[in-house]
Amino acid sequence: MSPMLDSSVQTQMAVGLLKNFLTGEYHGSFGTEGKQASGRRRVFVQTETGRVLGIELDRSDNAHTVKRRLQLALNVPTDESSLTFGDVVLKNDLSAIRNDSPLLLTRNLLHRSSSTPCLSPSGRDMQQRDKSGPIEILGHSDRFVAARQLVKEIVKAIKNGVDPEPVHGGLGGAYYFKNSRGENVAIVKPTDEEPFAPNNPKGFIGKALGQPGLKRSVRVGETGIREVAAYLLDYDHFASVPATALVKITHSIFNLNNGMNGNKVPDRKLVSKIASFQQFIPHDFDASDHGTSSFPVSAVHRIGILDIRILNTDRHAGNLLVRRLGGAGRFDQVELIPIDHGLCLPESVEDPYFEWIHWPQASIPFSEAELEYIENLDPIKDREMLRSELPMIREACLRVLVLCTIFLKEAAAYGLCLAEIGEMMSREFRSGDEEPSEMELVCIEAKRMVMAERVCTSPKSETSDDDVQFPIDYEDLGWDFNTKIAGDDAISRSYSGIGIGNGRNPLSRLEESAKEDWSEDSEYESDFSEGLVVPEFIAPSSIAKLSTSRKGAARGKRSQKFSSGKPDSGPISSGHRSANEQLPMSVSFVKLADMTEDEWTSFLEKFQDLLFPAIARRKAATLGQKQRQRLGTSCQF
Repeated sequence: MSPMLDSSVQTQMAVGLLKNFLTGEYHGSFGTEGKQASGRRRVFVQTETGRVLGIELDRSDNAHTVKRRLQLALNVPTDESSLTFGDVVLKNDLSAIRNDSPLLLTRNLLHRSSSTPCLSPSGRDMQQRDKSGPIEILGHSDRFVAARQLVKEIVKAIKNGVDPEPVHGGLGGAYYFKNSRGENVAIVKPTDEEPFAPNNPKGFIGKALGQPGLKRSVRVGETGIREVAAYLLDYDHFASVPATALVKITHSIFNLNNGMNGNKVPDRKLVSKIASFQQFIPHDFDASDHGTSSFPVSAVHRIGILDIRILNTDRHAGNLLVRRLGGAGRFDQVELIPIDHGLCLPESVEDPYFEWIHWPQASIPFSEAELEYIENLDPIKDREMLRSELPMIREACLRVLVLCTIFLKEAAAYGLCLAEIGEMMSREFRSGDEEPSEMELVCIEAKRMVMAERVCTSPKSETSDDDVQFPIDYEDLGWDFNTKIAGDDAISRSYSGIGIGNGRNPLSRLEESAKEDWSEDSEYESDFSEGLVVPEFIAPSSIAKLSTSRKGAARGKRSQKFSSGKPDSGPISSGHRSANEQLPMSVSFVKLADMTEDEWTSFLEKFQDLLFPAIARRKAATLGQKQRQRLGTSCQF
């Protein structure tokens, strides 16, 4: 399984229609119900710069014939390129590709350099032949009913001359789309305008789609899928995630850069993009502007339950909207709306950031209704649902979902509260070093046992990296913690003390070996760093504020220390540092994607067996701490 550019579903597109492509009758043979004429399918093929061509596939078409068509349309060679769909490199057969699926055409890693021009359509004529609808939802889930209604309102407003407006905050491109009354009804985030994506409007550019992004385990151009996944997983609107869908959307307001220098194309015309499309919720402020004491316990619990399931690495106060509830007798009562889920479901077990973890509401036990909701969660059903609705989502992300949902169910059933569960998932920093969380230590031991079985049964790994174009961060750096851990007695000793005092393993030996391995993989890092552009007016600390996490500062220090392979030499202007040097780097202690299906099944069994004693220790430690607090305070005068 190759971690390919999932960004197939995300980015900026100048949608062109080739000779045998769509005639633009979106409401005809390919209408809103996704029906198609006699075996034909429409797909959107993106280049790594975000441009998209709409192609109509015949039954006889294969990856080779599609690439030949693209070669004629783009007037560039496609021999050294790959056509990908999520994790899969399409070799020949396209029968599994569904209607409206986004594919990605990218140059192979071995043939990329900062001086190699990215594939992109020549432009003008391609755009003029785009006759598809101004906004098209990619996917046909029943959950997109609300989004479809919003699309109708926005299309009507655009025809009446009501234009969208750019959102000036944040690091990526985002736009408010309005209804006919001029009210904001949706926020659109083109996936190729994310930080470091090719068409970022704020100067953060330089990476191709599918390369490690703002978070190393979330690739450039792939946050849009995660926004939709969070909405689809919020069954019964339990956490109040606004209606979200993935769309192909066309408008002249979108940004289009001229190559890798970040200069904007001066003469803007209609340009189409793939983007996340989320309902805009009117609100009074966000959680950073309001005291948390008035937040309903149930709202905090419901959002926390979702965050744990999707391993949200960016739940800060700024993406919790607060809306006052009107009416008599409801003074100072509010509701919370969670937004911005683009950094959830990472490709590896990451350090989450939960703003709510120290709020008093998180320490209150779950209600019976909340426990029933958690008990009814089915991680396998969730995985299959996402595979069906978002077939381009990576397998590693789905494994993280399954793992975290199992952890939530077991911990809640044992009696842990939301804060205790969040703490077991969160890492600690000791003397500037990042240590694995209690959940990660359980994963490490389970993985060690699986790897030991692999060694006994086969001397060679069954996985192959032949098709890997952009390996994710921890693979690139050679940090194969699982191999190093395999025979380490220290892990077993540390596991026996999970969650209690100094029982944690500092992994100092692993970090030393990581520093030694860094130089061996410097070529890969150089490929990603070269050509990156970061605006002069952005201070290095600004990027670290993405999650406003105190822990982010410590990670930032470590990334400065190790990212260049030499000690930190003091402050450096942002214009002279690569994006990789500026971004906080988080170590990945546990990889899930490198296991076969049988190994993954075995891993989950071992994980659940090891989880019970770890949760019991955490509960015992919490009770002991409360008992000590009671004894301490009773003697005070």
